[in-house]
Amino acid sequence: MVQNKEKDGSMQHVTLATKLGRRDRTPHLAFLSAVVALVAVFAAVGSTIPLFNIYRAEDGFTNAGISLTVVAYSAATLSTLLVLGRLSNHVGRRPAAIASLGLLVLGCLLLLNVHHIGILIAGRLLMGLGAGLASSSLTAYIVDTAPSRPTWLASVASSQTVMLGLAVGAIASGALVQFGPWPRDLIYLVVIGLLLLSAVLVFISPETVAPSPGGWRSLRPSVRVPARVRHLLPVAAAVLLATWATGAFYQAFVPALVEDQLHTNSPLILGLVFAAYMGPSALGAPLGGRFSPAAAQRIGMSAFLAGWIGIITAVTTSALPLFIAATIVAGTAQGIAISSATRGLLHGSTLHDRAPIFAVVYLLSYSGATIPSLIAAQLSGVFSVPHIAFGYAALAVLATAFTLIAARNPRTDTTSQPNE
Repeated sequence: MVQNKEKDGSMQHVTLATKLGRRDRTPHLAFLSAVVALVAVFAAVGSTIPLFNIYRAEDGFTNAGISLTVVAYSAATLSTLLVLGRLSNHVGRRPAAIASLGLLVLGCLLLLNVHHIGILIAGRLLMGLGAGLASSSLTAYIVDTAPSRPTWLASVASSQTVMLGLAVGAIASGALVQFGPWPRDLIYLVVIGLLLLSAVLVFISPETVAPSPGGWRSLRPSVRVPARVRHLLPVAAAVLLATWATGAFYQAFVPALVEDQLHTNSPLILGLVFAAYMGPSALGAPLGGRFSPAAAQRIGMSAFLAGWIGIITAVTTSALPLFIAATIVAGTAQGIAISSATRGLLHGSTLHDRAPIFAVVYLLSYSGATIPSLIAAQLSGVFSVPHIAFGYAALAVLATAFTLIAARNPRTDTTSQPNE
């Protein structure tokens, strides 16, 4: 029997929920299952990237149309986070996670027959709904079940598993599109299998949240973080907006940029370029754990801007090796900045703080992906892709300058905070 050793009444619910699942299973299974499931979710999202040039060449899709698919995905994710961001606090982490995986499966099934831009938009919209629900439920599940040592593991795993999944999906897709049979379909079949396996793992894992009333009330759009960390939100917003806007740029415009400016149409190269931004983020995250959140955000955003300078230089000189190297620098830097911003917001969090905090984190993130993409889609008929890249670089300059000036650490004294 689990003994309740916490004196704080707010932890009684944690102990009760823990009793529900840990009698026969270890929390390590839940942590592993949540990480695998979140990788699967975003591997599905990243799997479409290397196919964008095939859709452009074979089906006549335009840069503006591809950019709108990114907008549809991000807008669906935003809407889901607003409405369902707190649902897992009431129905449990596992039901919400399994529902998110089901939505991703439906999206992949729809993308098995893409010959019209409307089908691609609809498939990406379903993926956005699933990713939005997963972003709050699975990330909170990861933090609930993460080992206490090392201390940075929870924030790194919850913030960087997304980037790892995107990188894995893009590389696997590029390889299968270029070398495998059924280039337009095989990656989606593989991802469907991974999503179904993830659903089974989550199903057999222990629950961390006991079902509680208030589920319907939680569907009312609400955005909140605990008062003790609200002073960290402005800089966190700057970090998330700039880095995720860059990720959306890599989804929407880098396929055309790689083919037209860097002179290669290899789906594998395209997948590797996208992964070069997303993958190193997971390497940068533990580096940020060596510094305070404020210092890590300043370091990360300074390196992020340096990466963008290299990207612009590579685009203007048509240098693919420099482009990949600068992309790796920017990707590593975003890992430092994002994980440190997440670590600050999670400081002193309780079980029921986590899903709302992650909902806010991803609302900011997908706002960064959606709004610039929508503007860029409208401008793509007037400006070339290199010119659009300059606009994203300008956003990186503004975000870096603000972070250097305004970054703060979480307050260490949380003993007298009111209930939020």
